[in-house]
Amino acid sequence: MNGLLNVSRRKFLQATVVGGTGLVLGVSFRSAEAAAPQRFEPNAFLAIDGSGRVTIWVAKSEMGQGVRTALPMVVADELEADWAMVHVEQALAEPKYGRMGTGGSSSVRNSYLPLRKAGAAAREMMVSAAAARWGVEASGCRAESGVVLHAPTGRRLAYGELVAEAAKLPVPADPKLKDPGQFRYIGTPMPRVDIPAKVNGSAVYGIDVRVPNMLVATVVRCPVVGGKLSKLDDSAARAVPGVRRVVPMESGVAVVAESTWPALRGRQALVVSWDEGPHAGLGQDSIWQQLETAVQKPAAVARATGNVTRALAAGRTLEATYQAPLLAHLTMEPQNCVADVQPDGCEVWAPTQVPDRARAVVAKLLGINPERVVVHTTFLGGGFGRRLETDAVVEAVQLSRAVAAPVKVLWTLDDDFAHDFYRPPSVHRLFGALDAAGQPLAWLHRLSVPSRSPERLKNGIDEGALTGALQVPYGFPNLAVEFAASATPVQLGAWRSVAHSYNAFAVESFIDELAHFAGKDPLAFRRSLLAASPRHLRVLDLVADKAGWGRPVPKGRGRGLAVHESFASVVAEVVDVVAEGTGFRVERVVCAVDCGTVVNPNTVEAQVEGGVTFGLSAALREAITIDQGRTVQTSLSEYAPLRMREAPVVEVHVVKTNEPPGGIGEPGVPPLAPAVANAVFAATGKRLRKLPLQPPSRGTG
Repeated sequence: MNGLLNVSRRKFLQATVVGGTGLVLGVSFRSAEAAAPQRFEPNAFLAIDGSGRVTIWVAKSEMGQGVRTALPMVVADELEADWAMVHVEQALAEPKYGRMGTGGSSSVRNSYLPLRKAGAAAREMMVSAAAARWGVEASGCRAESGVVLHAPTGRRLAYGELVAEAAKLPVPADPKLKDPGQFRYIGTPMPRVDIPAKVNGSAVYGIDVRVPNMLVATVVRCPVVGGKLSKLDDSAARAVPGVRRVVPMESGVAVVAESTWPALRGRQALVVSWDEGPHAGLGQDSIWQQLETAVQKPAAVARATGNVTRALAAGRTLEATYQAPLLAHLTMEPQNCVADVQPDGCEVWAPTQVPDRARAVVAKLLGINPERVVVHTTFLGGGFGRRLETDAVVEAVQLSRAVAAPVKVLWTLDDDFAHDFYRPPSVHRLFGALDAAGQPLAWLHRLSVPSRSPERLKNGIDEGALTGALQVPYGFPNLAVEFAASATPVQLGAWRSVAHSYNAFAVESFIDELAHFAGKDPLAFRRSLLAASPRHLRVLDLVADKAGWGRPVPKGRGRGLAVHESFASVVAEVVDVVAEGTGFRVERVVCAVDCGTVVNPNTVEAQVEGGVTFGLSAALREAITIDQGRTVQTSLSEYAPLRMREAPVVEVHVVKTNEPPGGIGEPGVPPLAPAVANAVFAATGKRLRKLPLQPPSRGTG
């Protein structure tokens, strides 16, 4: 790999200008610092040099959720580093970092303890090194802001002065961690380290990467999933100035050119015929019909308490069916990847959520050892689960190998819509029963949703598709959750908050319906069933107080409530809507969050606000439909996401706790749709059980 990792390549990448805005890659790489005269590197995540500079490597992908700030904060706090001396770098994909995938709101909650231990171990080593130099007991020394102090004598040594001695010491296996009351950074609002580069334009996303001799490729793909190339006339495309090659490949036909414009023009000039395969007649009606038929009869039981059948027969019953559509990810940055396949290995630059998986996929594709694959993770212009897939990486590697040059594969927005891995569609049939006094007797939730892959089905049940339904927190004496398996050829994938997004809609809408069926206040009804769920009660009480629940609401307005636990965090939301003509407008969203220990309060607030906006857009307007095997919506005007002028006021209130951190990137999404639907009922008396709640209007862009 010497040809791929030489210093001249690094220097070129650090110095090449993109549109006059600055560096192509806004991070430096570990190999560039290998010659540092003094270096203390006790673990994979941090190093200290002789100047006292602390380098912290982030092994998760930054896609706007703030991990390049939060994770270094954790290390720096336990290390007792001076934040002004901290330098953050993005880690290359290497096994020593463990799982590098960024998804499931897991970055902070899964990295928190390991990173604390990494920082604490380094701190103890610094203290031991200073004590040894002074000839005193380490117990009489302490670290503070990058310096070791010996209080009895007033002596002090900066970390940079101790690196050589500290590097010779054994790494503590079980270092003593700080008490939360000693935290200096954790829990303190900190400016995001990535913001300056994003403001001044020097931040580098995958779409910005340029390497020497790089070509640009666009790919035309069969509009029907499973289709393949039948006939190709590429003569007009090859005649476009700047087009180098036309390459048929498994995913379609690629036009490889000297730059983006001829690649796009060449693609337009292709004359392609497709064998559309067995799914050319697939339509949205047949997708819904399969799901709706599946929930009409008993299905595989995934959870059961008591005797639901007997309880339903004995009580006053309520039944409702809910529906949630296919959804696109709509990342601001379209899919892209740069790959450079060389005789001795491969180098990849990608805005990926799974750099370690990408590395393994490339190694398998090329038949080489993963050690010969270098994956640079750039900034991501949105992920939301879409960049858990490696399709753009595969295309870039295949084309680089085919043309023997570095290639950037660049998708268009239309490509993103038409060839996404969509959130699955789902249909939910729920039954509830109350006794004569209005007390809850039974709950039955039967769900049908296509599994994202056949491997996820175990004994006819996809537990991943049931998250948020299996864990319903309400204390019904008789409760059952059933899964009705179904399938679709449409590409499916993870979407922000995954199954919680549709299960919360059904659960929190139906519990609201049961509350009204019982003649009770929705908040009081929920509280009566949450005796075993103190976290839910805490956020409900907080959000009710902040939103003014129970106060009179003017005519034509409505207030709705929902609470949901996902990714080890609990979020409650109260939504205020205003009825307008035949529709409604969301005016305010008040959120209460229990996400355990908060590392960076700024990030928590921003992620909940973003989750609310993301969830509201999907709840009100977004849906993908299939016709003749094709995706109908391939533009912003057809998909019609929420516009800035439609965004409501959002308030975020955080429960203070020292419990372990929960996730925060996704938990703000699930309660939003049911809270809106419940607010609409409060305002209009009409129950909305199908998403989107307001069908998209054309031409709203």
